[in-house]
Amino acid sequence: MATHSPERKEDSSIDKEKHELDLKEIEAVALPDFDDPNIDREAAIQGVLEDDSPYPEVRSAVANTDDPTIPVSTIRSWTLGLIWAIIIAGLNQFFFFRYPSVTITGIVAQLLIFPLGRLWAKVVPNVKIFGLGLNPGPFTIKEHVLATIMAIVGAYSAYATDIVAVQRVFYNQNYNFSYQWLLVMSTQLIGFSIGGIARRFLVQPPSMIWPANLVTCALFNTLHAQTYAGMGNRGGLSRERFFLYALLGSTVWYFFPGYLFQALSYFSWVTWIAPNNIPVNQMFGYVHGLGMSLITFDWAQIAYIGSPLATPWWAEANIAVGFVFFFWILTPVLYYTNTWDSMYMPISGRGSYDNRAKTYAVSKIVNPDSTFNQEAYEAYSPLFIPTTFAISYGLSFASITATLTHSFLYFRKQIWTQARRAMHEQPDIHARLMSRYAQVPQWWYLIVFLSMFACGIICIEVWDTKFPVQWFILALVIAFFYVIPIGMIQAITNQQVGLNVITELIIGYGHPGRPIAMMMFKTWGYITMAQALTFTSDFKLGHYMKIPPRSMFFAQVIAAAVAGTTQLGVQAWMFSNIPNMCTEDQKDGFICPSTEVFGTASIIWGVIGPARQFSKGQVYYALCFFFLVGFVTPVIGWLLNRRWPNSWLRYLNFPVIFSGTGYIPPASAVNYVPWAIVGFIFQYVIRRRHFSWWTKYNYVLSAALDAGVALAVVIIFFVLQYPMNGDIGKETIQVWVYTENADADGLPMKVLPEGEFFGAGEEVCRDTLPTEAKLAIAFVAITVLFLVLLVIFFVRRSRRAAAEAERECSVDDSQMVGPPTVLRATYNPDSGHSIYAIGSAGSPALRTSVIPPTASPHPDSSLASASSRTNPSWPPPSVAVPAAPYSPSTRGGQPMTAPAHRSTFSTSSSGSTGQQSPSPYPFSSRGNAMGSSGQPPKSAFVSSGGFPRPLLAGRLKDRIRDRPPSISSLPNEFEVRK
Repeated sequence: MATHSPERKEDSSIDKEKHELDLKEIEAVALPDFDDPNIDREAAIQGVLEDDSPYPEVRSAVANTDDPTIPVSTIRSWTLGLIWAIIIAGLNQFFFFRYPSVTITGIVAQLLIFPLGRLWAKVVPNVKIFGLGLNPGPFTIKEHVLATIMAIVGAYSAYATDIVAVQRVFYNQNYNFSYQWLLVMSTQLIGFSIGGIARRFLVQPPSMIWPANLVTCALFNTLHAQTYAGMGNRGGLSRERFFLYALLGSTVWYFFPGYLFQALSYFSWVTWIAPNNIPVNQMFGYVHGLGMSLITFDWAQIAYIGSPLATPWWAEANIAVGFVFFFWILTPVLYYTNTWDSMYMPISGRGSYDNRAKTYAVSKIVNPDSTFNQEAYEAYSPLFIPTTFAISYGLSFASITATLTHSFLYFRKQIWTQARRAMHEQPDIHARLMSRYAQVPQWWYLIVFLSMFACGIICIEVWDTKFPVQWFILALVIAFFYVIPIGMIQAITNQQVGLNVITELIIGYGHPGRPIAMMMFKTWGYITMAQALTFTSDFKLGHYMKIPPRSMFFAQVIAAAVAGTTQLGVQAWMFSNIPNMCTEDQKDGFICPSTEVFGTASIIWGVIGPARQFSKGQVYYALCFFFLVGFVTPVIGWLLNRRWPNSWLRYLNFPVIFSGTGYIPPASAVNYVPWAIVGFIFQYVIRRRHFSWWTKYNYVLSAALDAGVALAVVIIFFVLQYPMNGDIGKETIQVWVYTENADADGLPMKVLPEGEFFGAGEEVCRDTLPTEAKLAIAFVAITVLFLVLLVIFFVRRSRRAAAEAERECSVDDSQMVGPPTVLRATYNPDSGHSIYAIGSAGSPALRTSVIPPTASPHPDSSLASASSRTNPSWPPPSVAVPAAPYSPSTRGGQPMTAPAHRSTFSTSSSGSTGQQSPSPYPFSSRGNAMGSSGQPPKSAFVSSGGFPRPLLAGRLKDRIRDRPPSISSLPNEFEVRK
């Protein structure tokens, strides 16, 4: 007889009366307090009944068990974590100032720590120091998680280090190390404290899934060979081998687009056919064009804005819709009608231009002390930017107001509920498993906040920064105000709304002519919020992997302080020992490109100011109306959703539409179009049609591709580029294909005659529209029309399929003389389908239901060796299932038939054993979903006859069409439980 795994029974502190809940109580646990596009109602209820997450994404990557005796905060984990925190932070800071550069990502740290931890477990003796053993045993998954979090919490260059560099390079301000340390620590750890305070809103609720963390969790579980029910089919290639093969393939392949033949990265094949045709290059080019070539073979380009295998498809669809409308429809219209004199600039780019179509020379409009020179500005030129750059500013404005409106309309109930609910009262299985660990008191985070707030005050008051304290407080208020709504959007969609533009706008209008103050306000207003969400994401990772919260607290605080100090030390050494640092003629490539961009932005926003660009009468005043667009559109979407709650309108998310393209610039179409295509294939097509494969391999594949590219980048840089300043193999590297065309050169549609300029009052910019531009607009219109028709076709096709599935799955109660019964059950081992004939005891079958293969292989080997037509043992004889007396009102009670050959496999951590279960009521794949006594649970989810009500109600179309049926939902399903 199949029994529960002891681990499951011990680890899951589940209310034993859970199965007695009525449907409303189950829904209260399973469903969030807002209309979450990530959730499916029936799948969510099933997940809760199985003592697991309501979200299949989480179930496929995160185990719903925990062993609190596993070592976590050990000398081994702290040593490895802090060593790699120093190494990675130092290396990334060193190469941050170099071009070309390299970044050691978190996934590299995750992979490197693993073999070192295993080696430590083998060679280091278990000597005790202060009562703590150096080698507590095998390197555990929790030690690995804690060490990785310490290594990556400060891995990337702190934003405030750029302030220090800009002050030194642009403004000749070389303040001492105390100033630098106070500035960096304040900007880093204030974000940490805000993230800790926001945990109850962004970590504890199960609806805050943080999709990017699922890839990391899947990799941790794969490296440590963790098995659990959510990981999918145990047949075929194991996750470990799949990851290894995909990792090797990704690493080897990246040498082609990343080094040997870089045209595979910018695969704008149409521009190769007509390299000198400017409209064609503007439409199809990837460098300065709109990217209608659609293809790239470089995973680094595809995943530049985040892995498409981690982001939910509905969010990717929102971003794709926003990209198509704003950059494939609106941008060509604005560009080819010469709005903002844009035809004298590339259609897409990240540079700024003067009214002679030359790169804007900021040095011409500032005094030697870096203050603004009004007369020089009027004599020189206003500032102009490419059309896509201008559109990106408008979208940033819209995203700010859309975030507030959307959060109020959709999240207000969730925020209010979480504000009143205690941390230990969360209904989610993972929150309940974490409730056994001592929580971090809020006053710990408050102490960190107040101490770092004091550091910030000292920093801006003791040294001459021209940054008033009241503006410092306002920046923190903005970060605090936006962290929850932006965090909720990011936790659901994997997309973050940026505050960089709005903070620059506020300080530029309110405190103009102060570039240092502008940089500080932007850092404390925007980066504090971004840091808070980074730390919150790490909190959620620890939540999924069951890391004690207090261990997480100390690990993050100490690692952030160590990494920030390391970065400042490396930067100070570089400026003291590298000649010509941050100059164009630096022989080793330390030209500081990011510092130059940051410094130029400080002049544009802090010296020139937004009033000369966005105020009434200025060039880009029209973009301010995007604030109104962002405020109104979520209201329209919310009203439409209330009118048609079950339509596709529930997936409409305007903050994501507006902010999803926020990486443009420096990103371009090559980072969005292929990203959306890959996301559609994996997150829509494969997830719906091959759910078992998707469950088992999707997040592992994402981790392998990311890791392969990261390792290849490090190898290419340190072996082939950094030595000899990139001259190794210089003659054999093929780049000509994508660099010798109008797209790569960034050629504009119009060439300004020598000695003339464009701008207000100049007729030179009012020429008639060229024929090529008209053809380009016509092509865009035809392309968009084709895409719209294609979408309509697929929508209609999906609706027809849904209607057919609804008819297929419905049971006509009027023709039944008794309750629904499985009359016959057959299994086809060739296709893996289960076929159910459903009717009543006194009538013929009313419906035949064909169920696709489940996530688990059929356990009966005899069925795998012969088809249902030749195997005399199948279909098996039926057995009567005891049930409650039949009553017409409940339509339950008649004996329900089920196959006699019913196998439930129970697997413990030490191995797998299969046993026959005489009970006709199966155990669920994640616990006894049918009740502790082997009887059906007395809940509204399952009828008194033992048959799942979603089946009786004809609601199986999603199970048949979108995913394999759940193991606990079909009474005649064979299952494997681990």
